[in-house]
Amino acid sequence: MDLRPVFREFENDEYLVVEAERLKSQGTNSDEMYVLAHDTDRTKRVANECGLNTLGVTEVGVKATLQNLFMKKGDELRNDLEQIGFTRTEAEELEERLDQGKIFLIVETRPQHDSYLY
Repeated sequence: MDLRPVFREFENDEYLVVEAERLKSQGTNSDEMYVLAHDTDRTKRVANECGLNTLGVTEVGVKATLQNLFMKKGDELRNDLEQIGFTRTEAEELEERLDQGKIFLIVETRPQHDSYLY
C-alpha cells in the first residue's frame, strides 16, 4: 500500500459485510479493501463472504511475512499494521482493539466520503 490506509472497526461481521458492499457500490475497488481480525479464520471467512482481501505478502512484504512466521499473533498483527502505514503506537492501539474482538475494514485510499476517520 502506497498511501496510509484508513479503516473502520466493527463488532459485528455482518455490519462489515454491509459496509463493504456499500463502498463497492460507490466505486471503491474491492482490491483496495482488506479485512483484519485477531482470529485468522474469522479474517478469511469474512473476507471470502464479501469478496475482499486479507493482508498478505503483497501488502506487507516478504521480509515481514517471514518475520511473522516466528511471532505470536499479537506481534504479527502489530507488524502487519506497521508495514501498511500505521505508526508503532497506532499499531499497538489497533491490535488491542482486535484483541477485544473487533474486526477492521481497511481501505487503501480514502473513499469519497468521510466515514473513515481515525
